[in-house]
Amino acid sequence: MNEGVDTPRVTVVMANLNGAAHIAAAVRSVLRQTERSLELILSDDGSSDNSLQVALAAANHDPRFIVLRTDRGPTGPAAARNRALALARGHWIAIVDNDDVIHPERLERLVAAAERDGADIAADDLLTFYENGERAPHAHLRGRLARAPHWIGAAEYERSNRLLSGRRALGYLKPIIRRSLAPVYDESLRIAEDSDLVLRLLVGGARMRVYPDLGYFYRKHARSVSHRLDVAAIDAMDAAYARLDTGGNPALDREVRAGRQAMADARAFTLLVNALKARDFRGAVAIAARRPGALRLLKDPIAARLPKRRRASAISDAPRVTLVSRQRIVGATNGSSAYLLGLAAALKAAGYAVDYIGVSPRIFGSWAVLRLKPETGAFDRYVVHGGLRVGAFVLARNPAVWLRAALAIARAALNKAGAPVRSTPAAAAQNAPATRADQLYIARQAAADAKAVICDYAFLTPLAPYALSPAAPRLVIMHDLMSARVRDPTKADAYDLNADREFRLLGQADVVVAIQEEEARAVRAALPSARVIVAPHAATVVAEPQPGADDTLLFVGSNTPPNVTGLERFFADVWPLVRASRPTARLIVAGSVNRAPLRFPDGVACLGVVGDLAPLYRDAGVVISPLVSGSGLKIKLIEGMAAGKAIVGTTVTAQGVHHLVQDAIVIEDDARRFADAAARLLGNRSARQELGARALACAHRHFSPAACCDHFVSVVGEFAAASTTAAQDGGSHGGNSLREPASAAQ
Repeated sequence: MNEGVDTPRVTVVMANLNGAAHIAAAVRSVLRQTERSLELILSDDGSSDNSLQVALAAANHDPRFIVLRTDRGPTGPAAARNRALALARGHWIAIVDNDDVIHPERLERLVAAAERDGADIAADDLLTFYENGERAPHAHLRGRLARAPHWIGAAEYERSNRLLSGRRALGYLKPIIRRSLAPVYDESLRIAEDSDLVLRLLVGGARMRVYPDLGYFYRKHARSVSHRLDVAAIDAMDAAYARLDTGGNPALDREVRAGRQAMADARAFTLLVNALKARDFRGAVAIAARRPGALRLLKDPIAARLPKRRRASAISDAPRVTLVSRQRIVGATNGSSAYLLGLAAALKAAGYAVDYIGVSPRIFGSWAVLRLKPETGAFDRYVVHGGLRVGAFVLARNPAVWLRAALAIARAALNKAGAPVRSTPAAAAQNAPATRADQLYIARQAAADAKAVICDYAFLTPLAPYALSPAAPRLVIMHDLMSARVRDPTKADAYDLNADREFRLLGQADVVVAIQEEEARAVRAALPSARVIVAPHAATVVAEPQPGADDTLLFVGSNTPPNVTGLERFFADVWPLVRASRPTARLIVAGSVNRAPLRFPDGVACLGVVGDLAPLYRDAGVVISPLVSGSGLKIKLIEGMAAGKAIVGTTVTAQGVHHLVQDAIVIEDDARRFADAAARLLGNRSARQELGARALACAHRHFSPAACCDHFVSVVGEFAAASTTAAQDGGSHGGNSLREPASAAQ
């Protein structure tokens, strides 16, 4: 076999026999891997359905996709895989079944871990999910194997695979294998061919490493064959045991003997069940008498009939959309929450039911109780990992959160009493690494029939697959392009993200939703094949301009570094100039920015978080936005324009929408000119009226709910309709041409 510079790192082998129902999702999950150096060999075993056409359509002319066909009729999965292995060129071999899917980062992570640790065989954990919803999704590994990586020897591997033992068999795992081991399947096996192959490689000296990462999504459905036993399959497995050369390993010899005894019990159990089904009670008694061990195996079919915990059920019959988030969204309390709630409300108005899944207990931070405001009614379901929903409240289940909240209250009281206490900021939830528990929480809470999965920020795209809706499109609400932020070098940014990492995260979505056109163009340039749409923040527009009162300025902002830095610069460089020109001027600061360690000068009133901003906007003469850092679309700019206000901002304030708002607000970066513009407007009601009218017209034209959300909703509908059609017809979207090696036809 010739190997050159184009030798793929991984060859993925996928056997197929009449797999039209699920093969599209399986193929897409392989070809969308972040490990791009791969080939996917689909070895068809004489399918009589349209699964090849479905697979080709899903591959969409990807040159890495190779199809092998045979004219010999069904030969079994082992033979089909062997035909692919004979042509495999990758340094690693990965087996993916045609009804399963894998996480986009799986191959990259697993190969890197195996090469780092010197493993010849590496496997991650399975996340098992049930197509009919009969059970909630669950991880396969338990105990120590679910907590940390472990080396697995031949004896331990064989012991775990004891037939019908109730153990979590390691043979179910789908490992990657070094091609240099020359893996070949035993074609006499129709079941357990994977575990037989791995066991023989371990006996031959291969080193196996198992990792607890949930990277392989194992689908259980009516046509699954891995859990179907018959006498012929058991006899073939027993014959494979008889052929196994253990190399004189005493521990393995013991396990093989025990395995063959379990095989005999399983054979008797299969005959016993067949006799009971045929109402041959005398034959059943005879079998049980000869092999009493078969009787204890009856507990499994009995247990299978007992009620199981099902996957999350829907509250309404509307088409569902899953939103995964690490934001503490309790209302329109900050710009990003208001933006997301606006999009959810638009989907609700279009007939969708949106499920908010708060995926991390970190969402609570130092808040033991979350009180949901009426605007969260945009969500049909609202659940938070580690929380208990009680009406309009979500209570933290972890006592440590309650202790943290009590300490925060005590610190606030001491600070107010004049005894300042330094506090350690709570760790940011948004970019925190996802835990195994977070991933399982999403799997159990997400609706199985979701029409779309929406990720709140780029950090969440690796979590979208855990919603276990393989046919549903994945959208990411970008909020802002973090790697392009104008930063204050003196301030740490909890969400610092370099461009390479950000675009890799964004690239895992089917649709990237940008908040303004400038950032959308940057994403299109970096990800030419991505679908990128723009959905600005939508605001409710007042009926007429509101010039407000003389000498009253308003700043509204949350406790984020750009707002804190902007106010610090304003207090130091601009406010003294405004007061010198207008001694009676006063500034009202509203929002959680008051929690930052700011020193408020004379003439500044800090209100903190305000339930209703409308009266503040109505009465203020001028709204200011003195930002010098940040990115995205400034939500408070849009809200100020929608309130018909005279606004003085900076170039950063107008970032991404400068061409839309340049005539609707005053833009000044120089401190003196900023102060002069604010002072002039504070004393001129007619000028405020005129500028507010231009701002209001701009908001009507560009930032109304229809202008901002209609395209977003239509794209969700377009993808949802396509996924529904694909599910109904097996995923076929038209033809494609086969790319076959000259030796592929057999």
